[in-house]
Amino acid sequence: FSYNFRNTAKNTITLYGGETTKPWQGLATDRPIQLDTRDVEALRTAVPGLEHITGNLRVWSGQSQLSRGKNYGNFTISGVTPEFTALQDQQIVEGRFIDQADQIQTRKVIVLAEDSRDALFKGEDPINQWVEVNNIPFQVVGVYRFESSGRGMAQNSQVFIPLSVVQRVFNAQQTVDKITFSFADASLVGAKQAEQRAVAVLSMRHHFDPTDDRAIYVNNNVENAETFGKIFGGINAFLWIIGIGTIVAGIVGVSNIMLIVVKERTKEIGIRKALGATPANVTGQVIMEAVFVSAMAGYFGLVCGVGLLESVAKGIPGNQMFRDPTINISVALWATAVLIVAGALAGLIPARRAAAIRPIEALRDE
Repeated sequence: FSYNFRNTAKNTITLYGGETTKPWQGLATDRPIQLDTRDVEALRTAVPGLEHITGNLRVWSGQSQLSRGKNYGNFTISGVTPEFTALQDQQIVEGRFIDQADQIQTRKVIVLAEDSRDALFKGEDPINQWVEVNNIPFQVVGVYRFESSGRGMAQNSQVFIPLSVVQRVFNAQQTVDKITFSFADASLVGAKQAEQRAVAVLSMRHHFDPTDDRAIYVNNNVENAETFGKIFGGINAFLWIIGIGTIVAGIVGVSNIMLIVVKERTKEIGIRKALGATPANVTGQVIMEAVFVSAMAGYFGLVCGVGLLESVAKGIPGNQMFRDPTINISVALWATAVLIVAGALAGLIPARRAAAIRPIEALRDE
């Protein structure tokens, strides 16, 4: 989930036109709400703290074929404005993204993804060359990095052209499929206020009940991040409980072993104390042995676990539900420190018992 949020600004809200389910000011229900570029400009001035906003219009299947000579493919063609990159970062690997001049002058330019570049150009440099979108020529100005979801099915990328071009070439007038904007106050309260303000503005423009949640569909990324954060918090809390329980069980096990060791070496400890060993010397020796046993065995397990995960990571490609199952070096170092502390705690009680042994009683022990 974190990886899927990597290119999207967290403080964004996306609005989609829906269909009314409540009567409003004498108007009937079941009216479709079609967003347009005038809504974009209305929201730009009406939503407090708005930073960036863009409309998006998708060219639907049947009209989304790209071709170059004998090479062709069906890709998702999206019309966007230059502000799109501030809302969803695209890593440009060649050329540039759509700019303001492209949008204002209605230039027929296109930004391809790596898979569409490979399908159409077969290793050639695509920059400043031409492709056809439904037999209409577009000049390639950039290529961005594209990653498939890895769901085991064919998935083509999006390609981007100026919103003004999509609206003109495909006779869409001023319509858009969705509107996305970012805002300054990225808190949950600020996101809710921005959402309510945006819906209120659209309800006045399109004459629908602002409480009608079917008229406008809202995807609030701040709320999404909050929800995922709670889920991950619960998972982490569960893992902490399991981890602490495992460590406690290990401490008890090592402590019992060291108690047995101390019992078996009672005479040896008595001799050492008779020869001048202090309680601190005896305590230190037992604790060091406990730390050695815990650290060596625990570190062996850690190495095996890291090795297993690295093997899994190499054998299974990353996808939307399973990605990068590896251990960060800082986590491994912290785990080693915890093992040392756990070993010290495991040896504490046996060490105190060993230090309390009286030399005369120890020498009589059989």
